[in-house]
Amino acid sequence: MLGFLYSRADGSGHKGDPAPRLVSTSKFGARIPDFASTDPDFDLIAWDCRHGRVLLGDAYFSPRLLVVWDPMTGCTRQLDRPDVDKIAVLCAVSGCDHRSCHAGPFKMVGVVVNISVDGGCVARVYVSSPDMGDSDEWKEPCPGLDVAADAFIYDIPAVLLHDALHFILGYHDDNDRVGILKYSLTSDSLSLIDVPFAAHADILMAMKDGSLGLAHVDSRLTLYVWSRQIDSNGVASWTHGRVVDLKNLIPIKNTKRRPILIGSVEGRDIIFVKTDLGVYEIDLKTLEWKERMKGEDVYSLIPYMSFYNPPERMIPGDASR
Repeated sequence: MLGFLYSRADGSGHKGDPAPRLVSTSKFGARIPDFASTDPDFDLIAWDCRHGRVLLGDAYFSPRLLVVWDPMTGCTRQLDRPDVDKIAVLCAVSGCDHRSCHAGPFKMVGVVVNISVDGGCVARVYVSSPDMGDSDEWKEPCPGLDVAADAFIYDIPAVLLHDALHFILGYHDDNDRVGILKYSLTSDSLSLIDVPFAAHADILMAMKDGSLGLAHVDSRLTLYVWSRQIDSNGVASWTHGRVVDLKNLIPIKNTKRRPILIGSVEGRDIIFVKTDLGVYEIDLKTLEWKERMKGEDVYSLIPYMSFYNPPERMIPGDASR
């Protein structure tokens, strides 16, 4: 993790700042996008980040604008946004190890829940691969999927696991009910993963063991983590994993205010928790934690993961050896 992007609770992005909010956690310094210094009206919010690419949306200046930003080079690509609820960005090259593909072809996947003609709800997916011969066109690769009439998509980033993107579905009529909308990148198909227990989910996780995780903090400040395991016969089941008493682990001043999970690191069993004092990173395996930000004016946190080799320092006399 070279750094992380965050959005403020008031919904604003980088307005008044020289660049979108990418806080470095290493010696890496992000290259500022070209437009950040030339167009002060842009107010960008980080929507997603994966494979060295950051997906930004402008909430005010042009609601239908998307920007894909490469922090390594500072290069950007501006695109039109379809009328969807959530969008994910990822590498478009099959079989890539994603070690140095940040400047290569990328793909965007958007999902939306719409009311159907018969009054029900249908989840649909739209895909754009602008560098793969599709120009900037968004295509619907598969039929829509019927979902409950009160379903909606959580306003949190998708999770990529086993060549599939996962989005949390909530339900207006039942706050303790969730579902998971899965889009397979290999078969171009939508499916619904059932969550058979009552759990108001805060975030989805791609666990280190390859399972899909779901995490929640309750009013008693207890963190619960479930994981979806698949046995040798292909049968999936949810298992109850970690249970952590957060008030005895991380700094919390007002124990009557529930901490909020605002992000995770894919494949690392690491979560980000916001309390009334700041944002903390917690390793679920070791329960080690560190403070990442002070204050509570943070809505979401998205890690920036990539590979970076700092420039080597030249020692006097080395050049002659």
